[in-house]
Amino acid sequence: MDLILWRHADAEDGPDFGSASVVPTSVADADLHRCLSARGHKQASRMAKWVDRTLTNSARVLVSPAMRCEQTIVPLGRKYKTCSELAPWASVDDLLGLVQWPLGKLPVLVVGHQPTLGQVVTRLLGVEGDELSFRKGAIWWLRSRERDGKIQTVVVTVQSPEFL
Repeated sequence: MDLILWRHADAEDGPDFGSASVVPTSVADADLHRCLSARGHKQASRMAKWVDRTLTNSARVLVSPAMRCEQTIVPLGRKYKTCSELAPWASVDDLLGLVQWPLGKLPVLVVGHQPTLGQVVTRLLGVEGDELSFRKGAIWWLRSRERDGKIQTVVVTVQSPEFL
């Protein structure tokens, strides 16, 4: 299974949730309506061109309900599904359950948030310590495979819009 994790592009400033598991409704609503900055729109467009050339047409595209995530995916020009399991306060288990890692049959592109995306990569690669940091607009492409009866995670590529 291929799991492509895309952090939303640069957005307007907003609240920081840290590792909070419960977020006040008014703060969450305000955060969900944050838009991309001018820089973010450029990042999303650059990355979407690369993703479109690289990703198969059969891939599922799942997006956080946050406005900045939806604005990040729009330049790709593909159908996508908005999923509450990918909201800014989502957990690693929420995301992995949604995409059916590692047993899913189709590639899945997820547009979401830090720290969850970094926590997913940390868990899947077995890295000790805090979550890995994702640059805004960047992609981590992971693949599961079976070797000697064990599931392994392979890093296919890491891309940043500044280097495309």
